[in-house]
Amino acid sequence: MNQTRSLLVFALLFIAYLIWNQWQVDYRTPPATASAPAAGSTAAAAVPAASGAAAATPAPLAPAAASAGTPAEAHALVTVTTDVLRLAIDTQGGSLVRADLLHYPVKPEDTQHPVRLFDDSAERYFVAQSGLVSANAPAPDHRAVFKAEQSSYTLAPGQQQLVVTLTWQDPSGLTVKKRYTFERGSYVIRLAQEIDNGSAQPWSGNAYRQLVRVPPPAPPKHFLEFYDPERVAYKGAAWYGPEKKFQKLPFDKFASEPLDAEVTGGWVAMLQHYFFAAWIPDAGERSRFGSAELDEQGTQRYLVRALGPTLTVAPGGSAVSQARLYVGPELQSSLDSVAPGLSLVVDYGVFTVIAQPLHWILAHLHQLVQNWGLAIILLVLLIKAAFFKLSEAQFKAGAKMRKLSPRIQALKERYGEDKQKMQQAMMELYQKEKVNPLAGCLPTLVQIPVFFALYYVLMFSVELRQAPFFGWIQDLSAPDPYFVLPVLYTLVMIATQYLTPTVGMDPTQAKIMKVMPIVFAVMFAFFPAGLTLYYVVNGLTSVIQQWFITRRIEAGDKARA
Repeated sequence: MNQTRSLLVFALLFIAYLIWNQWQVDYRTPPATASAPAAGSTAAAAVPAASGAAAATPAPLAPAAASAGTPAEAHALVTVTTDVLRLAIDTQGGSLVRADLLHYPVKPEDTQHPVRLFDDSAERYFVAQSGLVSANAPAPDHRAVFKAEQSSYTLAPGQQQLVVTLTWQDPSGLTVKKRYTFERGSYVIRLAQEIDNGSAQPWSGNAYRQLVRVPPPAPPKHFLEFYDPERVAYKGAAWYGPEKKFQKLPFDKFASEPLDAEVTGGWVAMLQHYFFAAWIPDAGERSRFGSAELDEQGTQRYLVRALGPTLTVAPGGSAVSQARLYVGPELQSSLDSVAPGLSLVVDYGVFTVIAQPLHWILAHLHQLVQNWGLAIILLVLLIKAAFFKLSEAQFKAGAKMRKLSPRIQALKERYGEDKQKMQQAMMELYQKEKVNPLAGCLPTLVQIPVFFALYYVLMFSVELRQAPFFGWIQDLSAPDPYFVLPVLYTLVMIATQYLTPTVGMDPTQAKIMKVMPIVFAVMFAFFPAGLTLYYVVNGLTSVIQQWFITRRIEAGDKARA
């Protein structure tokens, strides 16, 4: 099999895979609608009841007592600004209802409008909630109204840490403080729920943290939408535990496969393309992870939560429940230092075992050259060096097949339509000249998993989002605005076809091969520039290698003659 045929097979497999993924998105079976919760708001109804130990299944909360603070009480938003985040905390429940990622603008030219991950608008609803529940004592859940010391906080220049405290008090003497701690340069927010029992009775209950959201709005449709990373990327919940490792819970599985697991040292998260949020309980805390599908006036909302162990506080005593909340980009190089397995939120699927090392190499090359485009070029050269011997065998086989083309054409003319004799004569010729016509297949088959893995790395790595290369390419995650790279790749394909033998190819196949450069030009016009850059450099180095090997073999034949 020659290189052009191998490329065609790879392209067809690649397109079929993308179409299948999009088919699954567009025509999956719609999930069953959960019944509306019985008590409180829909989000509140999904919080497990606490009765001694962590509840095994979701149960509605009893309506909050008046002292716990209800939605009817006045509440306000507290703004918090650090060097990387701008947040809004609702004093009702102390929930994080808005989170702007200041270093990630929606569009490269519009730095005034950063990506908003948490959002309390109906169409993009995504919030982080927390609270306490108790079976027989007052407890401030995420509906209780807290009091803030001030309405806004800003991390001042040179200041390394910012603390925001919200306070709730019950007439019985129970006081609960929610203390959020923000650090410079960090997307990790520490939450401490401090319980001071000033009542005459022991207090017993559980702390919980949860994420509630609607699915992200679908990006605009276009006729090649299965190439759109926003559509291909996984959107839904995920969780991690030392026993079962990384697990995904798509939105359409919330009703049929709800999460219910006891985990020590794990996390729960909501993922989307490039960004995510995750609640991370203390490493030694035994939590129960759960999920729920909610109906808010006809709008589906999805919830994942971590319910902590039972806390018992004697009269006059105190206790603290702590957790961390990550709100930010999927920066693979630093996520595992936040929590074990957190880098797995960048979902490469079955290609993870190859994609993660490729991303690691790409990140280190970027540290060396400080340009993601140059890092991609260096990665291509490293991959070509790793597969040099396989590629050499492939091109040598192609050069030998090209040399045999006149003799094979003569056999075709001699045997005409007698295909059996034709094939027998060709096999004898291959054996005599020690040529294996299938020698070009193995290198291509070995490299296909690498190509797929690198496709995911370049499509899903937030580091390449809006990353400039040079000149007209100012965003490697977007298509080439002037189609220069797709045109270059078309020229590379034409050069490849010129060097590739067409032995054994019927006229129909030959016509298809001639059309393929145009087909690929259209395809790559919609690919991210970073991915197209990879294929241009990869194809160009292959052409140079193939030309050199072909010339070397031809020169050797002339010398022997």
